[in-house]
Amino acid sequence: MIHTIDTHFQGLEHAIASYLVETSGGLVLIETGPHSTLPSLLAGLEDLGFRADQVRHVLLSHVHLDHAGAAWYFADLGAKIYVHPLGLPHLSNPERLMASATRIYGEDMDRLWGEMRPIDELLLQAVQHQQSITIGDQTFISYHTPGHAVHHIAWALEDNLFTGDIAGVKILQGPVVPPCPPPDINIEHWMQSLELIKSLPFQQLYLTHYGRISDISRHIKELEDCLESWSQWIYRQYQAKVAVDECIAPFQLFVAQQLTSKGLSAKEIEIYEAANPSWMSVFGLYRFWSKKSS
Repeated sequence: MIHTIDTHFQGLEHAIASYLVETSGGLVLIETGPHSTLPSLLAGLEDLGFRADQVRHVLLSHVHLDHAGAAWYFADLGAKIYVHPLGLPHLSNPERLMASATRIYGEDMDRLWGEMRPIDELLLQAVQHQQSITIGDQTFISYHTPGHAVHHIAWALEDNLFTGDIAGVKILQGPVVPPCPPPDINIEHWMQSLELIKSLPFQQLYLTHYGRISDISRHIKELEDCLESWSQWIYRQYQAKVAVDECIAPFQLFVAQQLTSKGLSAKEIEIYEAANPSWMSVFGLYRFWSKKSS
């Protein structure tokens, strides 16, 4: 059974989800959210009748703080943490990851993300592409899906796929948009990962931001179109030699207009911005085009 737990990031609903799967080998948590939302996650577990120390396995899509920031807490309780080989060093020694995030978020680090402590390497397992992980009576399959991050995994359970960020951000009935933060955005790899997802017989996607998607083909087509739209907008600015900082406000307006055209309210746009700050995509996409052109 799959349970959705809302972590109430920044006090908002439907921004960051954690998924709990019951198995005969203990509870499996897919994504932890940031450490800042741990109280909400623990309350969600309690509402389902569980304790944190009953979580024996944590499957991470990638090590960005909104997905993996609280993984260390469960490791401290003895849970095993499954992660992409390229992400593992950042969990055993998060100093570089946190320093990078601090350069971006500054004084907002504690409020947004909380702590991230090192995880004992004995509790970390690097997972290869299409590796099967059997936990009790359930088998999960990892799919390396780069594009959003080089260390990204989508996790399959039967005909369900937990997509992390590779299948985009979709809040309630709003449109799907691509999260494009630096430093690893690669449009070609992202499109290849989406082709992989389309080639496999999944019936449902579970997005970290946010919830279950049943119409997979429509969802992915909309994501591909939006990813192309955002990418080309930034490419035109890059070609025109517009400084990256000067792109931020116009791009935020561009995204806001896209969301408003879909009928979203100001409150719904606030949730989208919390889950996927549009200014971050300016830096990620600008860096992509800079690297591609060099």
